[in-house]
Amino acid sequence: ILLRSPRKYNLAPPSEWTAPPLEWLEGTWSVTHSTLPMWRKAKNVRITYKILPGELLDDTVESVPTQKSWMPQPREIKGVDTPDGEGAWAWRGRGLLKVASSRWEVLGWGERGGERWVVTWFAPSLFTPAGVDVYSSRKEGISEGLFREVKGALKQLEAKEVAELCKNEMMAVKIEY
Repeated sequence: ILLRSPRKYNLAPPSEWTAPPLEWLEGTWSVTHSTLPMWRKAKNVRITYKILPGELLDDTVESVPTQKSWMPQPREIKGVDTPDGEGAWAWRGRGLLKVASSRWEVLGWGERGGERWVVTWFAPSLFTPAGVDVYSSRKEGISEGLFREVKGALKQLEAKEVAELCKNEMMAVKIEY
């Protein structure tokens, strides 16, 4: 499993690291594990990317809340991702969330036995702290063995702050279909 540290740490990525092609990212992904607190109160978190002209990505996040809160959790968040360097993106919300923005980047990606996976890092925003998500192309989520390898690689990141975050805060996101 080949991962790079987030760009903000100014650490050189492994020489063999490349960003995934847009066509590879396009489609629907299940968020299977995350350090982000917002996914502790949700299940069936899915992100769909569609390629738009100009190398942009249409970005739709869907989830089902698992508990009531004083601040309702949206079931769908729509935005557009603009390239911001190799494997990095600037996200801008659509509709009521047009005022919201964030930055995210791919730390690693691959395929094993027909199972595609992606690891993303999100910079802190107005609504969320910095965090790491693990995506799987499988609706039911990433296989246990592959996740163990991804988590092991995350713990070995040169960016120790991110490695510690993954070691201490990474949790499974509930998937029930």
